[in-house]
Amino acid sequence: MTASSMSRLSILDIVEDTTVDGPGFRTAIYAAGCPHRCPGCHNPQSWDIGNGSYYSIDGILERIKAAEFANVTFSGGDPLLQVEGFTELARRIRLETGKTVWCYTGYRYEQVVASASLSRILPYIDVLVDGPYVQSLRDESLPFRGSRNQRMIVIND
Repeated sequence: MTASSMSRLSILDIVEDTTVDGPGFRTAIYAAGCPHRCPGCHNPQSWDIGNGSYYSIDGILERIKAAEFANVTFSGGDPLLQVEGFTELARRIRLETGKTVWCYTGYRYEQVVASASLSRILPYIDVLVDGPYVQSLRDESLPFRGSRNQRMIVIND
């Protein structure tokens, strides 16, 4: 990925003051594109990266800064499909705002750690919610997860 393409992310939506994608008020950044295509996915339009609109990292960061009291969640789609850009965004959030960052991914934590490219995001996120959505393991009682196989892993606290 080139430096110019890394500075833009394909985004489905940015939702401010949500309370469903992590604790407290959050700004949720919904990435376009997902390689997992989980049966029963609540957001199948997110699978195609072309369904998003391109936003600059600077523009996204300004929206995050404007949401003074809200922390941040990366969801999707799968943000790790655009890992270079989301790593840069997470790095800048940490350096410029001090807000916490949660990241949802269909990859398992072990896959992320084993990948030189995917693991670059880990120093800049606080919680990784990992694993594909598995319809047969759906559990509406779980906080911030859709199925029992998904884990909330504290990366940095």
